[in-house]
Amino acid sequence: MPEKIAETSKTQDELLTAAEPETALVVEAGPASAKARSLWSDAWHDLRRNPLFIVSSALILLLIVMAAVPSLFTSASPRDGDLVNHYLQQPNWSHFFAPDWFGYDIQGRSIYARVIHGARASITVGITVTILVTLIGGALGMIAGYFGGLLDTLLSRLTDIFFGIPFLLGAMVILTSFEKRAVWTVILALAFLGWTSIARVARGAVITVKQADYVVAARALGASTSRIMIKHIMPNALAPVIVVATIALGGYIGAEATLSFLGIGLSEPTVSWGIDVSDGFAQIRNAPYVLIIPSVMVSITVLSFLMFGDAVRNALDPKMR
Repeated sequence: MPEKIAETSKTQDELLTAAEPETALVVEAGPASAKARSLWSDAWHDLRRNPLFIVSSALILLLIVMAAVPSLFTSASPRDGDLVNHYLQQPNWSHFFAPDWFGYDIQGRSIYARVIHGARASITVGITVTILVTLIGGALGMIAGYFGGLLDTLLSRLTDIFFGIPFLLGAMVILTSFEKRAVWTVILALAFLGWTSIARVARGAVITVKQADYVVAARALGASTSRIMIKHIMPNALAPVIVVATIALGGYIGAEATLSFLGIGLSEPTVSWGIDVSDGFAQIRNAPYVLIIPSVMVSITVLSFLMFGDAVRNALDPKMR
């Protein structure tokens, strides 16, 4: 019996010895553990491979360059008209990027030049309003969501009051009180009413994040309120706010064009697509291109930002993957 036990132990030792090099070989050949990506790097990894993001980013970049440096696209003046030679002159599609490419309006002004220069007002209004409503709504939402209690109740009721005001109707009431309406007048009117959605989203995100373990640990270690909000809560609650802001940007551009079309938004001598659409509406039968071309530019711009916002939402929302 002892001999059999010794033989069995010897056999097991031989098997283990024979298996050790093979096991070591498998471990050595295994893949190295990859470093986990953060939410933002993972989102960028997805966005770079998203055709929707690439196309919308290219269009938005073109529009921004057009708004910043219109002289790169045309040297014609958007305000100078020639009623003798260019009154409602038809578009000349054979002259690409020329002043007569899109024809001339009822005042003899180049529609192509006005389309190029009109991008500045629309892009400026859209981007600036988005930045303002993100700062205002994000700050109010973070304060309400983090502190809670009576402060949360007061800020939530204030948000509900502003949220109950129709956006365009409220902007019309505000803008009609100004005799001359410049770009900054429209920006402040839209930002005054447009922060409510951002505030609600930020509040909900902060309420979710402040219950996380790392926030509780930071609070237990004696971190100050400002440090917790800036270092821990804001970076992790920022993703849904950015998604809502990028999608809303196109809506602000459309709102500016709508108000200018109604004669309540931007006014002359500002060059705006909404003003051109309003002027071309009277010529829809005689010269429909005066109305169609600036309308198409508004549609392309709004669609570009909506596509960009959808791509960002899909990348930042894990549920969409």
